[in-house]
Amino acid sequence: MCTGRIDPAFIIKAFSSGIDGVFIGGCWPGECHYPTAGNFHALGMVLLMEKLLKHIGVNPERLRLEWVSAAEGIRFADVMNDVVNKIKELGPIGKGEGIDGDRLRLQLKAIMNLLPYIKLVERERMNVPIDKEEAYKEFFNSEEADRLFRELIVDPLFISEIMLLLREKPLTVGEISMSLGLDSSEASRYLNRSSRQGLIRFDEGQRRFVSIQGERETASPVGSRG
Repeated sequence: MCTGRIDPAFIIKAFSSGIDGVFIGGCWPGECHYPTAGNFHALGMVLLMEKLLKHIGVNPERLRLEWVSAAEGIRFADVMNDVVNKIKELGPIGKGEGIDGDRLRLQLKAIMNLLPYIKLVERERMNVPIDKEEAYKEFFNSEEADRLFRELIVDPLFISEIMLLLREKPLTVGEISMSLGLDSSEASRYLNRSSRQGLIRFDEGQRRFVSIQGERETASPVGSRG
């Protein structure tokens, strides 16, 4: 299978299942068998996934992309030995980074829910027009890429996490800020934005924020017929 066919959902699902590392092997740049240059698509996707992993506190070295042709058996064996040794050094995902297991599961689920949007951002706003490996790495390590990541992905990701938390139960600003590792002003900003978008509301009776979607699901009778 061409590396260009690897969906980022495969990567997030693997980590969500407790897999400690993900390896992707592809054809060398310029040697893709398809006119779509799938290996460059994979490179852009992996570099963006590394930014996401780093953002949630997961060591991005747990995800690795290497160029290995079918004729490079010795190189493949060397690369895989190196990958295995590195993952052993990092330890179990989350535990090796000192991340609470429930917090990590929430963050990975929030990313999974946001993936259609993230893929759109990568294609439309963080796309590299030049099919050269150096150009991709230079862009994704640039201040411009960091700015776009913060503006276009980080804020929606926190909102995705808030929605997941509120679908479990109503929460106060303090409880949400503690769960997300944010200060109260940051949590309030995301809550106000979510409220303006019609995703949540503040329940005066409970003095807590509630998910509007969760309320709709609760109110909808299952199997009723008009």
